[in-house]
Amino acid sequence: MVQKLNLNKEITELTKSNESSLEVLFNYYYPRLYHFSKSFLKIETGIDDILQEVFLKVWQNRKKITSVSTFNAYIFTITKNLLLNEIRRRLNNEKIKDNIQKLSVAEEYRDFDNVEYNDLKEKIEHIINELPDRQKEVYILSRKEGLTHKEIAEKLGISPKTVEYHIAQSISFLKGKIKELGLVALLYFYLFL
Repeated sequence: MVQKLNLNKEITELTKSNESSLEVLFNYYYPRLYHFSKSFLKIETGIDDILQEVFLKVWQNRKKITSVSTFNAYIFTITKNLLLNEIRRRLNNEKIKDNIQKLSVAEEYRDFDNVEYNDLKEKIEHIINELPDRQKEVYILSRKEGLTHKEIAEKLGISPKTVEYHIAQSISFLKGKIKELGLVALLYFYLFL
């Protein structure tokens, strides 16, 4: 059985300079950050360097992190800023300019802070609440409580295939709605949902 990650514990240990907690957090967030970065930049070159820099900044500023919420806001903001910097750098490179010309970033996304992060989180919670009751219940058990498909099936008295169906439907619905909120909301989706 997969052990559920205790983010509060890992972040507390990180603030105490526990390097193994940084590794645990890296392993947890890296695939999400990588997937988003790849879809955002439309190429894979340079993503590893960006993500290493994200976690270097996390380590350097570990004493400022006070909770899961501040950690999430912090990693969210760092990743967004580094990706925007990479896009600006690539736009200045004439060879790559044509490949990413269609990407544009609105000015309001450049100065993102905790208030905006929390506002976005609230909007996404509202979207999650729009899910049909059973889909919402399955989604929350999976994404927020970290239960496996088998555990959810046993808890709700449904088959694991039904759980998979509800999760797939939920993610499809959420992705569509969140896409309407823009680029920063998509980053939140890939990182935290």
